Amino acid sequence: MAAFATKQPLLLSLLLAIGFFVMAALGVFGDMKLVNKDGYKDEILSCFPYAHLEKATRDANFQRDVEITWGDGRGQITNNGDLLTLSLDKSSGSGFRSKNEYLFGKIDMQIKLVAGNSAGTVTAYYLKSPGSTWDEVDFEFLGNLSGDPYTLHTNVFTQGKGDREQQFKLWFDPTSDFHTYSILWNPQRIIFSVDGTPIREFKNMESQGTLFPKNQPMRMYSSLWNAEDWATRGGLVKTDWSKAPFTASYRGFNEEACVMSNGKSSCPNGSGQGSSSGSWLSQELDSTGQERMRWVQSNYMIYNYCTDIKRFPQGLPQECLAA
Repeated sequence: MAAFATKQPLLLSLLLAIGFFVMAALGVFGDMKLVNKDGYKDEILSCFPYAHLEKATRDANFQRDVEITWGDGRGQITNNGDLLTLSLDKSSGSGFRSKNEYLFGKIDMQIKLVAGNSAGTVTAYYLKSPGSTWDEVDFEFLGNLSGDPYTLHTNVFTQGKGDREQQFKLWFDPTSDFHTYSILWNPQRIIFSVDGTPIREFKNMESQGTLFPKNQPMRMYSSLWNAEDWATRGGLVKTDWSKAPFTASYRGFNEEACVMSNGKSSCPNGSGQGSSSGSWLSQELDSTGQERMRWVQSNYMIYNYCTDIKRFPQGLPQECLAA
């Protein structure tokens, strides 16, 4: 009896722990939120909706998940689909795109950029819809002379209209190793992140007259191409073709998204705006994420369209005033 009595507190703690996880699985805690390692708020959701949720989230395999669309052999998939490389020479660059098309998602890619003298080259990684009134969410890495940092150029297009550029210098060498570049796109916001650190947020401000990409499915694209007319110091520094071929490497492609097929979404409720569709569809920056983004923008942002008064003599865009 004494031995049993000494074990009662341990047994009670075990039963309480089991009860907590059972209640969490059954949704008893409702919309309780936790903060994940990236500084986002995540909803604790019932486990039952996940049983029928068919969003894309699986281990990366380039042979299965993407197609090389141009470059005449300059794009290569190796290591059983784990590694993809794009190359650029004086004749041509190269590019690829996702096989899936998304209407909202969280897309991650690990990229190692062109090393050495990359002046005149651009490595682009972006989401885009087809047509003349397209939507687009851009990462573009503008090459530079050896020893000078890359410029990270970001932009958001809605219905064919962009002009929402923000540019950054990175706080590490993006050519020495792979780094993760992420686009989170849900009905409320778009968040650009680098290695889990948010660098930019574009909010849905349709109620204040600002267009937001929410109706056109987009694919992921990436390309390596020559843009010596503008990419480096406004085109003053040209591509040194004696350094060609230039190569960018990719791995770790992850698509956690509402995939569109034959006009239908893989997420419940079509656009997946219901609470059962995955935490990324309701993620937002918490105070930690906002603080990290402010740190990046204070120390590494080199251009912000929202402060370029000379460019907009008739007044800054509405989203800049609202922010």
